Amino acid sequence: MVTKQFTGSPEDADLARADSLAREIFSDIANKWAFLIVETLGDRRLRFSELRDQIQGISHKMLTQNLRMLERNGLVERTVHPIVPPRVEYTLTEPGQALRATVDGMCGWTRRYIGHIEASRRRFEA
Repeated sequence: MVTKQFTGSPEDADLARADSLAREIFSDIANKWAFLIVETLGDRRLRFSELRDQIQGISHKMLTQNLRMLERNGLVERTVHPIVPPRVEYTLTEPGQALRATVDGMCGWTRRYIGHIEASRRRFEA
């Protein structure tokens, strides 16, 4: 499916359309790795290896793919320092910081309700 190019004001974005750019953005950022990258970066500037070390279970490939996606969407800035070997750092952009507020809310919600969800899953599976 070809994504419809967005023209107009943000209020005009039709989030329900199958070819909506908004739905493509949702698909990009609504995954556990993107959330964890945004949460881990926070206000900091981190190198690839620092991110990988702080996000348990993320593979090199998944971290690379998600950082590229976040950079493509303008949420993460990648800075390459011209030294040998090259030093590459990642930080959240202003829109990335705004997304972080939502991610922080999701993390808070998860901490608050994790016990409830765990109990519900046990009852459901019984």
